[in-house]
Amino acid sequence: MDAAGDPVVLAVSGASAQPLAQRALQLLLEAGERVEMVTSRGAIGVWQAELGLRVPSEPEAQEVFWRERTGTTAGSLRCHRWNDQAAGIASGSFRTKGMVILPASMGSVGRIAAGVATDLLERAADVHLKEGRPLVICPRETPWNLIHLRNLTALAEAGARIAPPVPAWYHRPTTIEEMVDFLVIRVFDCLGFELGALQRWQGPVPLARPHA
Repeated sequence: MDAAGDPVVLAVSGASAQPLAQRALQLLLEAGERVEMVTSRGAIGVWQAELGLRVPSEPEAQEVFWRERTGTTAGSLRCHRWNDQAAGIASGSFRTKGMVILPASMGSVGRIAAGVATDLLERAADVHLKEGRPLVICPRETPWNLIHLRNLTALAEAGARIAPPVPAWYHRPTTIEEMVDFLVIRVFDCLGFELGALQRWQGPVPLARPHA
């Protein structure tokens, strides 16, 4: 499928669960989507600390990195430097299908809730809120303290969807990859995307017959 239509913004902040972002990018590109991607400075640090990988800061090199990591040439990908507030996605006149922050650190959540934009990720999120466009925030932290809850409540009241990556077991996953796919596909359900086959809830499983 050729990439067409308005792009989706995929933002990656400095929280654990970076493989969710990589899988989300892969599924979006394989679906032929146009993706505008911003990886925060914190996320670059998490990739190095947790996975031993260096994510380039420069957009062209970063696009090569993500293409190699996802193993696909489909769709359209444009990466942005983490602090480039002159990028298209920093403007309300730049049309998008919506924005997903996956994963979302509580630092990013707090600054967005306060209307503070110290980098492109936070500015793009602020733009989506002010333009009334879909913004899905996937907080990766546990437990949540009262400050976290208040910040997330403020963002929900401002129009964001809060979608923490919470696993389920009714689809009976047997691998980490199946769990990751479930989490990513459910997040993008919030934007009406169909990113892959998913065993959705169909009602209770029949009780097993007792042995005679």
